[in-house]
Amino acid sequence: MGQETPPPSGAVSALEVRGVTRRFARRWALRGVSLRLGAGEVVGIEGHNGSGKSTLLRVVATMLKPTGGEVAVYGRDIRTDPDWARAHLALLGVQPGLYDDLTARENLEFAASMLGRETARIDEILERVGLRREASERVRTFSSGMQRRLALGRLLLQRPRLLLLDEPYNSFDRAGVALVNEVVREVVHAEGGAALVVLHDRHSAEGLLDRVLTMHSGRFTGADADILPAEPDPEPEFTRA
Repeated sequence: MGQETPPPSGAVSALEVRGVTRRFARRWALRGVSLRLGAGEVVGIEGHNGSGKSTLLRVVATMLKPTGGEVAVYGRDIRTDPDWARAHLALLGVQPGLYDDLTARENLEFAASMLGRETARIDEILERVGLRREASERVRTFSSGMQRRLALGRLLLQRPRLLLLDEPYNSFDRAGVALVNEVVREVVHAEGGAALVVLHDRHSAEGLLDRVLTMHSGRFTGADADILPAEPDPEPEFTRA
């Protein structure tokens, strides 16, 4: 297993995960996951279905509480500063999480109100993701690719420093793939930006990734992982009489 490469002297890691576990009933989805993501890095995660990739992103995004371990975003523990962490990261999930009965513009307006962002950039963002003409159409009429574009627009509205992208190329054509990569580069090249990207395959992210980790059964594996040592298997907490 590879040794961890620390960030540059004096720099704060964009993300640090130490010995994180997550259990769903009797099943351990994460088994002592550790990694460090430096500012300016784009790191990919590969692995079969059920290996724990999406669970890890949801834990980092504060959508799931870890069963054990620690997560820090730009040096802040997400358990003690969850609101601060949410203000500095954005998750693009497999499901776009949009409101079907609202228009494209209304979806972004609602997101802006929830995030405390100004609405002045909404037209600019709709243009950026190729939905300016469809701004007044209800999302239920959109194709899956159009919905993904709108979800990407919501991410742009957030202006995050840390991107968490779960199979972001799903449903995108070549132009959509290029848009995703452009957005990632824009965030990462900003001061202290970074991205963690769950991949179905590496082809769409070619030239974007600094390194790729492989996850298997809730752990990172492989000599090129560049991660912290894995924790031992969690002890089961349920026993039969």
